[in-house]
Amino acid sequence: MDESGKSQDPEESVRSRPPEHDKAPKGPAPGKKRSGGGILMGRPFGVPVYVAPSWFVVAALITWVFGGQLERVLPELGVARYLVSLFFAVAFYASVLVHELAHTVAALRFKLPVRRIQLQFFGGVSEIEKETETPGREFVLAFVGPLLSLVLAGVFYGGVQLVEAGTVPGVLLAGLMISNLIVAVFNLLPGLPLDGGRMLRALVWKLTGRPMSGTIAAAWVGRALAVTVLIGLPLLTHTGALGTARPEIGGADSLTDALLAAILAAIIWTGAGNSLRMARLRERLPDLTARTLTRRAVPVETGTPLSEALRRANDAGARALVVVDPHGVPTALVREAAIVGVPDHRRPWVAVGTLAQDLKDGMRVSAELAGEDLLEYLRATPATEYLVVEETGEIYGVLSTADVERAFVSAMARKAA
Repeated sequence: MDESGKSQDPEESVRSRPPEHDKAPKGPAPGKKRSGGGILMGRPFGVPVYVAPSWFVVAALITWVFGGQLERVLPELGVARYLVSLFFAVAFYASVLVHELAHTVAALRFKLPVRRIQLQFFGGVSEIEKETETPGREFVLAFVGPLLSLVLAGVFYGGVQLVEAGTVPGVLLAGLMISNLIVAVFNLLPGLPLDGGRMLRALVWKLTGRPMSGTIAAAWVGRALAVTVLIGLPLLTHTGALGTARPEIGGADSLTDALLAAILAAIIWTGAGNSLRMARLRERLPDLTARTLTRRAVPVETGTPLSEALRRANDAGARALVVVDPHGVPTALVREAAIVGVPDHRRPWVAVGTLAQDLKDGMRVSAELAGEDLLEYLRATPATEYLVVEETGEIYGVLSTADVERAFVSAMARKAA
């Protein structure tokens, strides 16, 4: 199942770690495991592609199931049928990768950063970090994935016509044609988090002028779709509507169909709910600005005793300390965690400079930054504190990552109006 355009969780966004969509390749080389993403396979268009551990479970399942089909169609293969099945599993997920790359290329064309592509259980995910600016772009971004899957189905159909039926190439091409057709049709279903749901969102957004209205409509259709899958898929299989005669369906097959339907329904229901939650949060993001979250700070020189610096801060009603040179130019920030670690009786003998972190590139934040722009800036330069400055360069205060995290958690906890 495709969940392209999945936005990054804001709680994760404000954690101190670098983005994974930088132009310069960073991290492990292809084939090496990376924490949280799976196995990094490459960087097409500069976007890292990961294979999650769950993919290997699905690949094994596809190999086993498709191998059973090959035993009936091509019994002469013997045990080699599982090698053919494994090739099919890899080729199928290569098709899923093409589907996701279509979303990625469209996103990059619209200047939307793509954090990564991940191949995992039941398909792939393109993690696009920003929302599209117009409903037209949203529609295009969602539609290109199923469109490429349809194109691939057509290509494999053409291949089927060129090879002999009942051969290994013929069976493989037919399987890939059908699987890509299923991927395209399934993703065109009009409910979030599927591509069809994003297309529905774009249409409602265009008609109402409100992206939130589109998200609400597509999310509730997605939930209805989840219930339909949960009930309808086992029913269709049991009645033979999907091509299997009813007498041939055993108890194990029925249980497998019910389990598959439950997993698909859970994924769709959860994805729809997450889409709705993220949209509601995104509506509140502009209210969270660097200016309102910044702690007032007092300037102190590097040799100032910590006790004296804290006295000045208390007198000024400030909660942060900025180290400045003799000309008043800020050079470092006194870390809150370091202050807490100094006992009261030692504070008159500890200079603030020993507790400070030098200001590095990116640690100066404009007081006007807000919402997703603020998130992106903080994530690009990980730190615990940032110097907040006015457009004139004047010191406004200190922004703590902990304060930003609390603000976003609070925004997520608030009920929608």
